[in-house]
Amino acid sequence: MLKLVKDKEIKIALIGASSDKSKFGYKIYRNLLSKGYDVTPINPKNIRIDGITSLSCVSEMKESPDIIDFVIPPVQAFSEAKKLSNEGYNNFWFQPGSESEELTKYLDNLNINYLTNECIMTETNP
Repeated sequence: MLKLVKDKEIKIALIGASSDKSKFGYKIYRNLLSKGYDVTPINPKNIRIDGITSLSCVSEMKESPDIIDFVIPPVQAFSEAKKLSNEGYNNFWFQPGSESEELTKYLDNLNINYLTNECIMTETNP
C-alpha cells in the first residue's frame, strides 16, 4: 500500500474527517489536499470542511476509493472495517491510534490488504 499512495491519481476516502482544525481528521484532510490527492471526507454528520460537505459513508462515493484511511477511535474503526470489508472494500489504512489487536486479527483472517501504525501524511509525496 505504501507504493499505491505514491500515485497522486488515487482516490482516498478519509473516515473521521473533521472541521475542527485541532483534530487529525482535519489536518490529514488538508495535508493530502495540499499535496494534490483526491480526498473525500467521510463523516456521518455530513459536516462542512472548508466549504466541502462530507459524505456520510464510503458507499456514497461516485467511484470506489483506492485507499480508505481511518482516523477514528479503535472501536469505531473495527466496526467500520467489518462493514466495509463485508461490502467488498479493501486497502484499509489505519492511522496511529485507530488500530487494535482485535482489528488486525479480524483483517488477517479475511486476507484484507491493510496498514497500521503509519501516518499517511508522512508517507505521501509533497
